[in-house]
Formats: sequence, C-alpha cells, structure tokens
Amino acid sequence: MTRIVRIALWHLPLTSHQAYYMADGKTCDTVETVVVALDTDDGRTGWGEVCPIPHYLPAYARGVAPALQEMAPVLLGGDPVGPEALMARLDRHLQGHVYAKSAVDIALWDLTGQVAGLPLHALLGGRQSEAMPLYHSITCIGPEDMARIATEAQKQGITQFQVKLGADGDWQADVARLRLVREAVGDGPLVYGDWNCGATSLDATRVARAVADLDVMLEQPCATLEDCARVRAATGLPMKLDESAHDTASLLAGHALGCMDAVAVKLSKFGGLSAARRARDLCLYLGARMCIEDTWGSDITTAALLHLGAATDPALLMNVCDLSGYVAPRLAPEGPVREAGRIAPPDGGGLGVAPDREALGEPDLILD
Repeated sequence: MTRIVRIALWHLPLTSHQAYYMADGKTCDTVETVVVALDTDDGRTGWGEVCPIPHYLPAYARGVAPALQEMAPVLLGGDPVGPEALMARLDRHLQGHVYAKSAVDIALWDLTGQVAGLPLHALLGGRQSEAMPLYHSITCIGPEDMARIATEAQKQGITQFQVKLGADGDWQADVARLRLVREAVGDGPLVYGDWNCGATSLDATRVARAVADLDVMLEQPCATLEDCARVRAATGLPMKLDESAHDTASLLAGHALGCMDAVAVKLSKFGGLSAARRARDLCLYLGARMCIEDTWGSDITTAALLHLGAATDPALLMNVCDLSGYVAPRLAPEGPVREAGRIAPPDGGGLGVAPDREALGEPDLILD
C-alpha cells in the first residue's frame, strides 16, 4: 500500500503576458501561485497547484500553507490511491478551505493515476475528446483594442471569446466592447461579456438591452444568483454563471432560477478534481453547458482541468482554458499548448506533467 511520507509547498509568482483588467478593480498582473508536492514511500510525487486571484473569491495564496499544516496529520501516512476517501477524511478534519484542498486533491489524483499507470481522464470517466475547444479571454481595455485582440486570436483558430466588461464603470463603453468584438469575429463564433460580479442589475440590464440584437451571452453580471436571474429575465439573453456556482446547492439554485445556460466549473471553487467531477456530473444531468477551468494558474492546474474536460460529454463541454498560456514562467515547459484553437490533455500516467524540482528551488514549507 502506498503511503504519503512528505509534503512540500512553494509560493511562485506568475506574471501575465498582458495586464489583465476586470470589473470592480480586479486585476491579474503578477499573481502568486502555490505548488504542492506529495511524496510517497515508493518514490512517487504527486503535484497539485492552486492560484487564487487577489480580491476575486474567498481564497488567498498565503492561506494554503496554514491549511496544509492543519491537514498534515491526516495526509501523512495516508493512502493517496482513490482520492475521494482521503478527501472525505480531510473534510471531517478541517471544514471549508476548499481552495487549499484543491491543490491537495489534484496531487492525490496525480498519484492515483501514476500508481494505476493511466492518464487521469481514464479515471474521470474515460476520454471523450481528443482535443477540446478553447476560449480566449480579452482583458477589459479600450473597445477597439479588444476587437483587435479578438481578431488576432481568431487567426489562431479561436472560436469562443470572453469579453471582460466593467473595468471603467462605463456601461456605454461595455456596449461598444461587445459590439466591436462581435463585429470583428463575424457570425458564428461564441461571444460573451463577463462582469465578474462587478455590475448592478440596472447597468447590466442597460448593456444587455442595448446589444439585444446581437448573438451574445452574458456572464455573471451580478454578485447574487437572484440579481443574475433578474438580468436574464429582463433581457432574454442567455447567461453563464461563474463566481456564484461553487457547490451542489448553488448549481441547483442557478438552474431553478433559469440563469444557468452555461457554467464555469473551476477546480479550486469546488475543492479539486473530486468535487469538480461531481459538479460536472450534476451539470450533465441538468443540461448546463460547461467551461471546465480554474481561477488562474500554470501547467499543473491546466493539466488537471484538461483531463476532466477530456472525460466530459462534448455536447455539454462548451470550452476549456489553457491558463498556462496566459502566464510566465511555465512550471512544466513540456506541458500542452493550444493548437488551432484547441488543446489536448497530456499523455502519461496521472497528470502527465511535472515541474523541475530544482527549478522550483527550496520549498517554503516541508512537512514530514
């Protein structure tokens, strides 16, 4: 039986290739990611990662290490194979802190796949897609510049575009952003405007009614499901949920309110691959199309979400995200990259990616 004998943690800066602006003052420029390694008595290492965006969700990078110290008595000596059993013990030992548990859960799945000699998608339902569609997220800057970014991404094969809105508090500029991007990419591609909870229902409704003649979708305009549902009902435009969808109850509530045409299944919001897989299965039942991704991160997080995406029914998989393609440095330079607007999960057992331990440097925390 495999046992966990050592836990290590690193804090590493990830710098966006382009400063990334969102509504309500949220930004991604340089963001700290947390890498976790679980070493076993048979010489394996399972890798996990979580990268909270500051001020975005109830999660922060420097909260992972204290939570990991609290989880260590359960993890050390534990059997990583079959992650949900050990995660259930962790949940009884430490309630909440799902973002910190996400990195641990990904590392447990990595070890399980390595022991089984199988890629994670084989353990998460079986591979249903060879390569999956990507969306390209466009930072909230001037409307003309956003249209230019969309055009450049389209030339690389992208057919789905997330248009960030609300960074300047100008609802008419948001109308221009949606109109110009829609015009730039032409008919057919999916275009959706994302406020990241930063709009009032009034401003979101004004924007949406001003573009009601366009083929666009809205994403999480307001902070509550009820306000999002009001915007959906007032405008008739389809809606994707993100921040408000984070557990079974919120998924069921969004569906019942009629504002969950699509939903972002982000690993760290739910607590890792184990919880995200359960969310995926519920969304399959509810008929909600999914973006399978995470808040931010590099190659470890990207590999994990790609495996879950590849094991999801393509009819309800809207897109995935190559987070590692937005930042530098790459933690595992051999990790997957986008090609013609699509991306495939890594090969090999487990995650299929592993950072160079020497390149990471000395861990900031060791528990054994």
